[in-house]
Amino acid sequence: MEFVGASGTNVSVMALNNYSSELPLSDFVHYGVILALKKDGAYMSVAEKGPLFIIYPFDEHSELNSELYYSRSVWQIRRITVE
Repeated sequence: MEFVGASGTNVSVMALNNYSSELPLSDFVHYGVILALKKDGAYMSVAEKGPLFIIYPFDEHSELNSELYYSRSVWQIRRITVE
């Protein structure tokens, strides 16, 4: 996150519908969490869970298949804050 001038240990995410979630920044490194902007090469519309979508690689790590990690996968993101 240093390359964008951010420092901190947690990421706070707010969706268009005001759903919010916090996830540790370490999840991005440890699990390879994806911040998706496109699906199949095309920008995602709001109807397709865009404009941004945080998704965990559930198929690659069985321990992620829990309500904790499902709640951290946020779509229709309007704001991301590193704290």
